[in-house]
Amino acid sequence: MPFIFPKILKFERGPQGGVFAPLGEGVRGASSPPPSPVTLIDGGMGQELLRRSGEDPHPLWATRVMIDHPGLVQSIHADYFAAGASVATTNTYALFHDRLVKFALAHRLDALQTAALAEAHAARGAHGRGIIAGSIGPLVASYRPDLFPPRKQAVADYSAIVARLAPHVDVLIGETVASLAHARALIDAARGAAPDTPFWLSVTLEDRDGTQLRSGEPLADLALLAGRVDAVLANCSAPEAMDRAMPILARFGKPFGASANGFQQITSDFLKDNPTVDALNARPEMTPDRYADLVMGWVAQGATIVGGCCETGPEHIAEIARRLRAAGHPIV
Repeated sequence: MPFIFPKILKFERGPQGGVFAPLGEGVRGASSPPPSPVTLIDGGMGQELLRRSGEDPHPLWATRVMIDHPGLVQSIHADYFAAGASVATTNTYALFHDRLVKFALAHRLDALQTAALAEAHAARGAHGRGIIAGSIGPLVASYRPDLFPPRKQAVADYSAIVARLAPHVDVLIGETVASLAHARALIDAARGAAPDTPFWLSVTLEDRDGTQLRSGEPLADLALLAGRVDAVLANCSAPEAMDRAMPILARFGKPFGASANGFQQITSDFLKDNPTVDALNARPEMTPDRYADLVMGWVAQGATIVGGCCETGPEHIAEIARRLRAAGHPIV
C-alpha cells in the first residue's frame, strides 16, 4: 500500500521574504534587542547512518544505507527532534538519476524518494511538531563545480526533483551549492517548478577562505541572487570559514546562518570519481561543546538558522539547543 503523506505545514513569507526565524536583531542595529528566535536545523545524516549501521562506506553513502536498513533514517530524524532540532532534513541529498544510474538503481529513484520522505514524516508525526526540509544536493558530485552540467540540463534535472519533493515538504533547501552557475540553475528550478514553496539556498565555501565559494567566486556576488530566495545559508564547510562568511551573508537582507562540517579537510581523494567518505577524516577536537561555541558566535552576528552538517550528530544539536535556550533564544 503506498504511503499517504500527512498534510504539510503552511508558512507565510515574512517582510524580508523569509520564513520561520526572522532576520536577526543583531544586524538591525537596535540597542539591547531581545534574543532572536532561531530555527535549529538537524545535524549530519550520512555519517550518522554509517556509524549506526556498521556498514563500510559506499559511493552511494546515505542512499545505500537507507536501502539496506529501512527505518534507520527515521530513527536518526527522531533523535534530532528529541535533541531540540526544529527541522528534519530529508535524506534526498543524492537522490538523482545521474547518481543512481551508475549503480543500476535508476529505476528505484521514485521509491527511494518516497521512502526518504516517509521516514521524515513518520519522525515528525511521532514528535508532534517540526519542519520538514526537502534536501537537494549537487548534480553529479559534491564540491566539484567543474563537473556541474550545462544550465539547460541542470535546470531540467533540478525541476524534476523540485516537483517531486515540494508537495511533501515545508521548505526546500538546496545544499552544498558550489558556484554561481549552480545557484542560478537551482533557483530557476525551484521558482519555476514550485513557486509557492519556500526555498533556502545553502552554499559551500572554500575552507581556508570563507569569503569565497568552492568555485573561487566571491561569496558577495550571491547578492545578485539573494532576492529570489527565502534564506541564504552556508553548509558543509569548515566552521572557521563560516565565521568569515557571516558578515557577508548578513548584508543580503535575508534570514541567514550556517551548518558546518567536522572534517579536517576535503581531500584530493574525495574529489575523484565515485568517492567514498573514508577519504575524509573527522576533527577530534570538534566536540559538541566546541561546535556549540562556534555556532553561538554566528548567532551573535545575527544568524537565525543554524545546525550541523557531516560529522555532527544529535549530541552536537542538543548542546546548541541548550545554549540557545540558556541565552533566551526561542527555538522555532
